[in-house]
Amino acid sequence: MYNSRLCAGTDHGPGAPQDNRYPGIDSMNFFIDSAYAQAAGAPAGGQNPLGALLVPVVLLAVFYFLLIRPQNKRAKEQREMIAKLAVGDEIATAGGILGKVVEIGDQFLTVEIASGVNVKLQRWQVTTVLPKGTVKNA
Repeated sequence: MYNSRLCAGTDHGPGAPQDNRYPGIDSMNFFIDSAYAQAAGAPAGGQNPLGALLVPVVLLAVFYFLLIRPQNKRAKEQREMIAKLAVGDEIATAGGILGKVVEIGDQFLTVEIASGVNVKLQRWQVTTVLPKGTVKNA
């Protein structure tokens, strides 16, 4: 005769020791959740398709205004600052070097970081143009 307790593995026959460490838990279903029937979904046409598209559009707008637009603005300001570099400007680099520009090329510039010590850097390394006299005080 078919017995659901035998299929679940909780009864091993008459006289078998009972495992009561976890009462109420079937040993075969311990790691697997039981599947239950769910209610039927909403009828076709019950949800507005524009409402489903509204969330991604709002997320894209938030990302644009909070992340993309400010980054593009900073990048534009950086490009303009690098284009306006001139000999004699005092600058700070991405590596933290302060110095005065002594020579400018297309891709590189030469910066004097101490009297008689010149360093050649890539233009994109310049992060800030400092006010005149800053390097002497530093």
